[in-house]
Amino acid sequence: MAGGVGKRISSLFPDIPKPLIPIEGVPVLEREISLLRDQGFCDIILTVSYMSDRLISHFGDGSRLGVHIDYFVEETPLGNAGALYEIRDRLSDDFLLLNADTVFDVDFARFTDHHRKKGGLATLFTHPNDHPYDSGLIVADDDMSVLAWYTAEDERPQYYKNRVNAGLHVLSKRILKDRPGTPKVDLDRQLLKPIAGTGQLFCYDSPEYVKDMGTPSRFEAVCRDFAVGKPAKCNLCRKQKAVFLDRDGTINRYAGFVRTPEELELEDGAAEAVRLINSSDYLAIVVTNQPVIARGEVTVNGLSKIHNRMETLLGASGAYINGLYYCPHHPDSGFEGEIRELKTVCDCRKPKPGLLQKAAKDLNIDLSSSWMIGDGDNDILAGKNAGTRTARIFGESTAESMTDADITGQNLLECVKKIMVIKEI
Repeated sequence: MAGGVGKRISSLFPDIPKPLIPIEGVPVLEREISLLRDQGFCDIILTVSYMSDRLISHFGDGSRLGVHIDYFVEETPLGNAGALYEIRDRLSDDFLLLNADTVFDVDFARFTDHHRKKGGLATLFTHPNDHPYDSGLIVADDDMSVLAWYTAEDERPQYYKNRVNAGLHVLSKRILKDRPGTPKVDLDRQLLKPIAGTGQLFCYDSPEYVKDMGTPSRFEAVCRDFAVGKPAKCNLCRKQKAVFLDRDGTINRYAGFVRTPEELELEDGAAEAVRLINSSDYLAIVVTNQPVIARGEVTVNGLSKIHNRMETLLGASGAYINGLYYCPHHPDSGFEGEIRELKTVCDCRKPKPGLLQKAAKDLNIDLSSSWMIGDGDNDILAGKNAGTRTARIFGESTAESMTDADITGQNLLECVKKIMVIKEI
């Protein structure tokens, strides 16, 4: 979709259509097309309107870039999805729908494979951001089926997972069966949001680089990212690095077993520490033992609400996590109301490395380049067993360590600051 005017960024580039705005001398849409070509996506349709002649003149039939480009010129405004109905017969059964002014560096094979496995009408590329409180939020179940879609103006739950629609989509042509009766068709409000909760809309969570460059400040931030090679580093076809974080006593204040959302309070400096990770080359991944599930003291849904509060509190301070993995098991029996099938010796309960290994498989993480931070021996041992470097928190509530860590600190922030210095050596 390359037809937008780009009013907000026109102060910087008044005479250039937004898709031709250069980043380090290369138009943003040309960067996107080259990335798609390198991943085998070579048949492209551009829907154009504003300064369409400039775009068509620049890209031609696409042969210069090694792709084939067709065009649909939108003579009258059709909304951001109306053109899809005009080109329906030219689309494959499943197709990528991308914004030409969104900057991305994504492993599209992972994205499209996920869509095919789910078999829905549409799949949204979703990620956390540093301002979820004023962004549209996507709520999904464990199968990644979208249950609800809250736009920025909708009333939302008190606590929520930081999951935002990034503006990249895989669609089935079946979603275009019946055109809405309005002259303009809005993609989100008229096509996608109405199928939330039907089992036909899925999301795909990824930490990869997707940024809106629609304002001067956002454009400048994107240029800074390209100057240090950040977009390419985030692509999941490349090995990632992570800082794995224990939860209780590390991110939130230790208060025994946390059984309700209100019992979770962030440690001082925790949000700043996570923000530092977010601004680095590391992913922020929470790995936590939660035996309260096996003990029957908290339900899976109840634990989700607790973690939603954690993400909401972090998001209010501009911080986010890229993943959360928990162990619901407990090896000992004898608790009233316990869940027998979860009373087992497992491979995911720290000090075993299963949680870290699962995250590494999901997100292509190089464990040897990663860190594990926690306040207990089980955390340090889990990191060592997984092959990461380790950082031990020695706060007021933590016990004396029997296991040496690579570095120590009084809190999460101190440990993260030390890791960031080591990273730069």
